[in-house]
Amino acid sequence: MPRQSSVTSQDTDHPPAPTDADWHALDFSGAREQLEAAGPLTDAEVTARLASYGPNQLPETSRSGPLARLGRQLKNFLIYVLMTAVVITAALGHWVDAGVILAVVVIQTLVGFIQEGKAEQALSAIRHMLAPKARVVREDGQHQVDAAGLVPGDTVLLEPGDRVPADIRLEKCHNLKIEEAILTGESEAVDKTTEPVDPGVALGDQVSMAFSGTMVATGTGRGVVVRTGAQSEIGRISGLLATTTTLKTPLLEQMDRFARILSIIVILAGIAIFFGGLAFSGLEFRELFMAVVGLTVAAIPEGLPAILTITLAIGVRQMAKRKAVVRRMPVIETLGAVSVICSDKTGTLTRNEMMVTALVAGGQRFEVTGEGYSFEGMVCQKGQPVAESVLLAEMARASALCNDASISNRDGASVIHGDPMEAALKVFARKAEFDIDASSGDWPRVDEIPFDTRIRFMATLHHDHHGHDVAYLKGAPERILDMCTQEVTAAGDTVTMDHKVWEATITEMASEGLRVLAIARKPMAGGARSLVVEDLEQGAELLGVVGLLDPPRQEAIRAIEDCHNAGIRVKMITGDHALTAGAIARKLGLRKSERVLTGKELDELSDEQLKELVGEVDVFARTSPEHKLRLVQALQALHGVVAMTGDGVNDAPALKRADVGIAMGVKGSEAAREASSMVLLDDNFASIAAAVREGRTVYANLRKAIAFLLPINGGESVSLVTALLLGLTLPISALQILWVNMVSSVVLAMTLAFEPPEPGVMKQPPRAKDESLLQGFVVWRVAFVSLLFLIGIFGAWFWAMHRYDNAAMAGTLAVNTLVAMEVFYLFAVRYLDTPSITLRGVLGTPIVLLAVAAVIGLQLLFTYTPWFHATFGTAALTVESLIFATLAGVAVLVLLELETAIRNGVKKVKAPAP
Repeated sequence: MPRQSSVTSQDTDHPPAPTDADWHALDFSGAREQLEAAGPLTDAEVTARLASYGPNQLPETSRSGPLARLGRQLKNFLIYVLMTAVVITAALGHWVDAGVILAVVVIQTLVGFIQEGKAEQALSAIRHMLAPKARVVREDGQHQVDAAGLVPGDTVLLEPGDRVPADIRLEKCHNLKIEEAILTGESEAVDKTTEPVDPGVALGDQVSMAFSGTMVATGTGRGVVVRTGAQSEIGRISGLLATTTTLKTPLLEQMDRFARILSIIVILAGIAIFFGGLAFSGLEFRELFMAVVGLTVAAIPEGLPAILTITLAIGVRQMAKRKAVVRRMPVIETLGAVSVICSDKTGTLTRNEMMVTALVAGGQRFEVTGEGYSFEGMVCQKGQPVAESVLLAEMARASALCNDASISNRDGASVIHGDPMEAALKVFARKAEFDIDASSGDWPRVDEIPFDTRIRFMATLHHDHHGHDVAYLKGAPERILDMCTQEVTAAGDTVTMDHKVWEATITEMASEGLRVLAIARKPMAGGARSLVVEDLEQGAELLGVVGLLDPPRQEAIRAIEDCHNAGIRVKMITGDHALTAGAIARKLGLRKSERVLTGKELDELSDEQLKELVGEVDVFARTSPEHKLRLVQALQALHGVVAMTGDGVNDAPALKRADVGIAMGVKGSEAAREASSMVLLDDNFASIAAAVREGRTVYANLRKAIAFLLPINGGESVSLVTALLLGLTLPISALQILWVNMVSSVVLAMTLAFEPPEPGVMKQPPRAKDESLLQGFVVWRVAFVSLLFLIGIFGAWFWAMHRYDNAAMAGTLAVNTLVAMEVFYLFAVRYLDTPSITLRGVLGTPIVLLAVAAVIGLQLLFTYTPWFHATFGTAALTVESLIFATLAGVAVLVLLELETAIRNGVKKVKAPAP
């Protein structure tokens, strides 16, 4: 992507660095010429350039203050309605009513304010990845300076363990390898060179460049700074991240839409009922207005935001048990709607550990089992362990001796020291039953030729205690083949080598995505004490070739199968090579299509063409951060709910844009973690399938909570409307309605958040992104139960007035009858499609029984405590009144059981014959 400089040629007396130049395609002298930096810079030049280009750091981002966050919480239609009710109720002198409604508003606002206080810190995390110090050569010699003081044209030195401080065009390299996984997703350290490469190559192939934020694995280098700060590759990603918007989750969109629709209905109904009451009820203006306020309070499910928060919080806790930290609570529910999971390869689907998976020797191919750097595994052929082999023993010896890596055990995990590829060769030697520990004593190293990108091989000289001297070699297959005239057979003999056969073998292994290395030996003259490259050019004996791969996680293979069963597509989006990505995809059981799209091909597609292809292709290789972001957006344009997993800085923009961003917590970068909405503490892709299961459970429980709460509000509302239009006394006051809505209803509804997953939850396809929480059966159940509650409330009121002729007792019985119906309805709503009057349904779960006990205790206080009598206008009830309330609840449960049985019977009749 072209980059524009913020400095023009008129700003200073030297032209700005051409930040949109293909620096990797220029030779280093050409790069210096464009930068006007023929040699190390003087202090005056550094000062002038620093003033022009600015410090080598990423810009700070502005953050929302607490007042802005608070303002966003108040932008809610339900809040507006309730606040209006508070103001008018207070103006009429009903201070207790106004105070209780205001408390509801404050609680809701605080919950949202606290949640949003956990602000995104992704850009800050990327800034922390920039190197703090740099070794720079200036006119007066070498210095270690703050990396923020680097400018284009500076000369920088690189050593093992250094974090590259800026984007650098290399001009000297000695065995320089740089780990670029945070930018490219490529698992192996990249060999660097000073030679120019083609202008159009992908970032991972720009081998003449070192990029800011990456790590030097081995070797040394020197180069000229060409881009700093926001103009660097990591700065470009930072800018991309800053401009990427975080989407609102489907649940929050639904809740906002529900709030707007409900608020409009409540306002219109209130106005209509107010004027209707003036015409028909005969009530005074003041009394009628308070009745309409009561209707408003009754119609609005004040407890729903609290239930939503509690249900999501329980989902968060459940995910924490599965080693997943949820950073944005609503994302838990969004997981239940996920239809596509886009996954990075390295460290997510694979272990980010090199491993020898195959080898060819003596005309035979062998497989190597096991995972990563663990010594568990063996050399097999056609699934069977291989018996002792002279040739395999010799290959194992060469792999272990021509090697500078070591492996230790820390807290039960293998820790490598040195090059990952060499560590993989040592693991292979152990699996081939070679005694690595004894080898250094039996075959001590006399001399070595370190690996260098110019000669493309490594060689070590050894001797045993019987006067035998041998050089072992490993390196690029074509280079080693050129050095060999003979090959070793399975029996240990040597024969003339057939180059064409080996070339075909190497091509075949490379087509499988394997990194191929050749291993050879050369017998040396007795007493040899040094190695010379020219002496090894001819006469070596080929032992065989090995194929290395970053192996897929076994649990990821199972998790992908679970996702496919749940109707979820899994797509791999990686910066690695197409062949490697395709090979891993086959092992993962990922590919529905054999096609692999590369970043270069993506650049040639229009947005419409990409939308057509993105649904069919499952593997995307050699992708940049822009490609990943574009793919996520294309999938979202197809109405998909997209989860994106990743671990590198290059994944951060796509993680932020996705409906659910999932970062790896162990090997992932801080930038990826902060841009995501969920972090896997065990880097286990299988946890994603568990998260989807949890998300689907949360959504199902939310539907149950809504199906539980809305009939209560509906019954209250219809009761008030009926009373107003018929000119009757209100059976329940506004304050009593608030008591029911915010105490007993919330306590009982909370238990639904603890309901376990329903059977077959992971055998169903994902729900549609725009599927409403209120549809079909839920709407019917809300209407039906509202009618039952209306009958129960008025039945209690009329029975009490007839029996006791006391309005306070009648109102108290109406409230207790409503709560009793809630309790019994709770047992029915837990099983919407199956019978509730079963041992499992009656006993419920411990949390259900505790909640019922708590509600009974609260209602006893409400009914028999003088303070409650004075505040809520209640009166003590007789035993027969309590029996009436209980029987009303039982009647609701029995009627709902009959409704369920009839509905299931109709389903069976309509079901087609098998």
